[in-house]
Amino acid sequence: MELGVYTFAEVERDAGSERAAITAERLRHLMEEIKLADEVGLDVFGVGEHHRPDYAISAPAVILAAAAQVTKKIRLTSAVTVLSSDDPVRVFQDFATIDLLSGGRVEIMAGRGSFIESFPLFGYDLQDYDALFSEKLDLLLKLRASERVTWEGMLRAPLDNLAVYPRPLQNPLPVWIAVGGTPESVMRAATLGLPMALAIIGGMPARFAPLIELYRDTARKAGHNADKLPVSINSHGFIADTTQEAVEIAYPPYVEVMGRIGKERGWPPPTRRQFDAERSPKGAMLLGSPQEVIDKILYERELFKHDRMLIQFTVGPTPHDKVMRSIELFGTKVAPVVRKETAD
Repeated sequence: MELGVYTFAEVERDAGSERAAITAERLRHLMEEIKLADEVGLDVFGVGEHHRPDYAISAPAVILAAAAQVTKKIRLTSAVTVLSSDDPVRVFQDFATIDLLSGGRVEIMAGRGSFIESFPLFGYDLQDYDALFSEKLDLLLKLRASERVTWEGMLRAPLDNLAVYPRPLQNPLPVWIAVGGTPESVMRAATLGLPMALAIIGGMPARFAPLIELYRDTARKAGHNADKLPVSINSHGFIADTTQEAVEIAYPPYVEVMGRIGKERGWPPPTRRQFDAERSPKGAMLLGSPQEVIDKILYERELFKHDRMLIQFTVGPTPHDKVMRSIELFGTKVAPVVRKETAD
């Protein structure tokens, strides 16, 4: 089973005139976190894409290119690339370049995006939300399948037997579909025979088991070997030497961020009771001591039989030294036990 970390590189939202300096420091810290994840033997590090003042990453390919130069073995992925508001040709070129720089360690995790800022920013109509993703995903898959491409859609200029370079080391370049829990998104990934990354950031994981079953059933009906299609579960969490320490570090930023985002979307504010339910043995959050996180991963493994688990340690700005310790514990205490217990 592959284990890894993903982040959006959160920064203080109200940084004011110090924003550039704070963001620069956050990105330096991010490089240290990725490097440590590689050194302690984690399998994957993912960086997200957002176009908001509270996140430092709007260009994940740039971050991953830098990460390729300070790591040796860890796989590097976007988490996610908002393909709907990007250009598939440029996405393919960027990630093919990183693949060459990294020695064949990069992946694309493509999604429609959980926020909408990128659509007006790049001149797209939100009414085309789903059509943009479907069309651009189709083009991206054709680009990775063939050096020369002839393609035509409704929302982007056509390609007439044009070649796209460079070509990646990996053939094919891995493309995952990131889904947030809608059956339609799950079925799209399955029908195309693409790996699926399912975000579970709230509620009881058990209620998502039917979506994993739907994914595998749909893949089989589409003629794919469902047993060979990887599934990743991506969730919030934090690891510290003790449960109390993990709660003390993670709870304040979690409440602030989830409360602010919830207000934007009309959700009720989070409560301590809700937080405790999320970190309970059958909740979605992988938070606590190393043993508690081991138990939670193995519990979800029984539910989903998934191949990869990625944890977001920074749900809101979190002290860098505490994040580094969390990564260290993940790689040295949690990962060896989980790998032994899940070995085929």
